[in-house]
Amino acid sequence: MLVCGRNVLKETPPSKIHKVYLKENFKAPDIMEYLKENKIRFEFVPTFRLNQMVEANHQGIVIDIDDFNYSSLEEVYDENFIVCLDHLDSPHNLGAIIRTCECAGIKSIIIPKDRSIRVNETVMKISAGAINNVKIVMVSNINNALKKLQEKYFFVYTADMDGKDYTEIDYASKKVLVIGAEGEGVSKLTREISDEIVSIPMYGKINSLNASVSAAILIYGMLRNK
Repeated sequence: MLVCGRNVLKETPPSKIHKVYLKENFKAPDIMEYLKENKIRFEFVPTFRLNQMVEANHQGIVIDIDDFNYSSLEEVYDENFIVCLDHLDSPHNLGAIIRTCECAGIKSIIIPKDRSIRVNETVMKISAGAINNVKIVMVSNINNALKKLQEKYFFVYTADMDGKDYTEIDYASKKVLVIGAEGEGVSKLTREISDEIVSIPMYGKINSLNASVSAAILIYGMLRNK
């Protein structure tokens, strides 16, 4: 898997790095010292080759790493706060949500196998290394996964426009926050199986927020009951 960026390089365990490609005349002393200290193989290549490898802004660094290892649902049963993304299709939103979760101490995110963005070079770059500290669980069916979590005493809170003000809720100790894709929101069945629908009050003329912004607001709002 090819990823890029200086932060991604330093946040990726050296054992997972196969090789690093640097643009010609790359001169950052800290990066060069890091590569040599950790005995990471590297090669200088023309910038056009780096452009062919990845679409994101690579900052002159492309890293060949192990393919991303997704976790299983069973691995997160002992946690207290999980974020579930219902068919999110933006790598920038996923990367930003991963970063927020890591900062908030949330260790796991659930995504569906189909019709959803997966971990790619853009997600890795936007997460600024946080992806290495957060489990990404890929499931075949979001609703089945939520039902299994409810059986393990998780309370499912789904974000939607017509829910209860998120500041007025006394949150359960074991909880799942479900965030839907921008525009589409969450599915009807997901709403039906949720324990509570929550919303962020809107006071302006625009009645919706970016998915990653909504997730950040709700995550920190829900943590007040931690």
